[in-house]
Formats: sequence, structure tokens, C-alpha cells
Amino acid sequence: MNLTKGLKDLLDELGLLWQYCLRDMSITPGFCFRALCCKGPPPPRPEYDLVCIGLTGSGKTSLLSQLCSESPENIVSTTGFSIKAVPFQNAILNVKELGGADNIRKYWSRYYQGSQGVIFVLDSASSEDDLETARNELHSALQHPQLCTLPFLILANHQDKPAARSVQEIKKYFELEPLARGKRWILKPCSLDDMEAVKDSFSLLINLLEERDFEPSRM
Repeated sequence: MNLTKGLKDLLDELGLLWQYCLRDMSITPGFCFRALCCKGPPPPRPEYDLVCIGLTGSGKTSLLSQLCSESPENIVSTTGFSIKAVPFQNAILNVKELGGADNIRKYWSRYYQGSQGVIFVLDSASSEDDLETARNELHSALQHPQLCTLPFLILANHQDKPAARSVQEIKKYFELEPLARGKRWILKPCSLDDMEAVKDSFSLLINLLEERDFEPSRM
């Protein structure tokens, strides 16, 4: 019975594909034949190596752990660095997260080599002093020789807190428009309460990474 149902499902699928081929005259018979008879596994998802930076307490570890469906009870702040493979439908992001403590930030640049994109997480509800420090670190990253040509995803985290600044306030305070003009960057609000929005932000970053793949090589 199961064999008969499986065969029927396959015939139905082939029939729908054949009807589609007949309707679209731009599709060649050879394409239809390969689609019908040579259907193989889907191509592997591209992988991108990213670096994730931000001050301690910005929420880098929690966001990445949630994206990897890890238990929140096991989350501890990153003191050195950690690497997570974050899966998405159309790509896998190998994210190298760097600790954000004062004594670690001065070594960030040692881990930039080989990165294809940058994730910068900031606490939008932090103190004025910490926000100023985050601003300086982001400016430094945007101008670093190994990062300045890469796509940036800037996440204004902790938007669920009463003291959170809006994206417009962050953009103005961080002077992103004049500083990042000509660069590819995305600034999005986020919180752990809305992981779908976080995933959408990462999807936008993946789009930038894919666009970069198709750019002609510079001589």
C-alpha cells in the first residue's frame, strides 16, 4: 500500500512538472528531461565566515545561541572567542564570536583575517559611557583594513528594555550615514523576544554576502 502511494505521489509530481514545462515555451525539452529523469539532491548551501563583535553584555552570545536552537540555561558570556555554525535555509554562517571585555577588545583585530562579513551587536539600553565605547569600537571596525570592504550587520539589541534607544537615535549618535557612506551595512533593532526579526536581519546580511560573491574581481 505504501509503495503504491509513493509511486502515485511521484507520478503526480512528474505530471505537474511536465505541465509546467509545456506551458513555458522558453524551457527546452532537454531541461524538462533532466528535471524529470535526473533529479538529484539539492546543491550544498554556501558557507560564509563571519566575525561577531560587541561589548560584554550586548547580547552576542544569547542571540547566536538562540539562532542555533541551544538551551538558554547553558549560555555564558564569551571570554575569549567561540565559533558557531548558524544554519539558514540558503546558507550556513560560520560565526566567530569575540569576547567584549576591556582586556580582550585590543586583540580583536588578530581574529579578523579571513572574515567575509561582520556582525556588530550593541546594547541599545546601555549607559552613555558604554554606548560611547561601542561607538568607538564600531568606527574602528568600519575603518579597519581587513573589514572596511565587508558587509556589516549592526544589531541594536535589547529593544525590549524601557531605556532602549531607537534605531534612528542609534544611527544619528553613531554617525553611521557619513562614516559608512559607500559601504554595505544594515542597522536593525532586535531582541530575544522577536527572533523572527533577528532571522530576517541575518537574511538581509546573507543577501549582501551573495551579492559580493557575484562582484567581478578587482585587479
